[in-house]
Amino acid sequence: MAGAYIHIPFCEHICYYCDFNKVFIEGQPVDDYVDMLIREFQLVMAEYPDEPIDTIYVGGGTPTTLSPAQLQRLIDGIHQYLPYEGGEFTFEANPNDLQDTEKLQVLKDNGVNRLSIGVQSFNDQILKQIGRIHRSTDVYRAIDNARKVGFENMSIDLIFRLPQQSEADFMDSLNKAIELDLPHYSTYSLILERKTIFYNLMRQGKLHLPSQDVEAHMYQAAIDSFKRAGLDQYEISNFAKPGFQSAHNLTYWRNEKYFGFGAGAYGYLGKDRYHNFGPIQQYLEPLKENKVPVIERHVLPLTEQMEEELFLGLRTMQGVSISHFQDKFNYPLQNVYGETVATQIAKGYLKQEGDWLRLTESGKFLGNEVFQEFLLDSY
Repeated sequence: MAGAYIHIPFCEHICYYCDFNKVFIEGQPVDDYVDMLIREFQLVMAEYPDEPIDTIYVGGGTPTTLSPAQLQRLIDGIHQYLPYEGGEFTFEANPNDLQDTEKLQVLKDNGVNRLSIGVQSFNDQILKQIGRIHRSTDVYRAIDNARKVGFENMSIDLIFRLPQQSEADFMDSLNKAIELDLPHYSTYSLILERKTIFYNLMRQGKLHLPSQDVEAHMYQAAIDSFKRAGLDQYEISNFAKPGFQSAHNLTYWRNEKYFGFGAGAYGYLGKDRYHNFGPIQQYLEPLKENKVPVIERHVLPLTEQMEEELFLGLRTMQGVSISHFQDKFNYPLQNVYGETVATQIAKGYLKQEGDWLRLTESGKFLGNEVFQEFLLDSY
């Protein structure tokens, strides 16, 4: 079994913090892109005819910038050429694309069973400052419309440590999000990525963010608030009611196989990682000649496979299985990482519970710093 990630790079507006592969939709060859994406499904699956797919995630960019007809064409292609046997089928969406039920109905009628909606904040002033074009009223209408057509499995994203954001602002957004009574929420601290508007403002000294202490308080407030609302934290940034964890994202965190389709998409098939061309025309050109649009393939050496097993597994609250590590790599985890594990346990960032290694509460706050300690020179 494998997951499938499908990238739609088009946006109606570029958010100030986003570094994903995306382009402004106006003037773009959207119909050609959908057609060539479907051709990519055909070409790739011809190479892997015996690899069934159990989760699909359509992300971006903004997949719901596609017209209803384009959405229908894309999903028809998915069902025709991907060996999808049922399971979680997620579409990312922006609230402003769901102000009526037309696109939602296309998704629901064609087997999409989960929505991930980019909300980020319920403070309209903050939304404006981060380059979002929806407002909080649009979120409520989008959720109502999704429920009208029968969607129950929905998630929304919130961002904290935003410019001018106070703890009170974030708590207000948290409370409004929880009042929607959705089965899944994600919340992320703002990361300043290169090639974003926010990164450039930071370089110019024009971006003022909350302090690290305030950031830590916001994160703890999210953990506490979601817990009170009956949502379990199952990954550093993700919270769900029982049975509503993101199956597709768990594929990533469990270091399992997934296909990547679309411009700039990454795939991971066992030891093999590949990366598609990012620019739209460079992605389309090989497909027009019936060639896969891969710019780079990389066979992961054993050390990288081990590193990723730790980086990804420790993001989850379940953690890393010591016995599974040995079964998978033929090396005892103690032999590879014994000293590092002992050090991180002594610092209070890791704990061992039976067969499992897990982050402590302190470790959650310092996730990336802890993960870096598991880099291997060689083995």
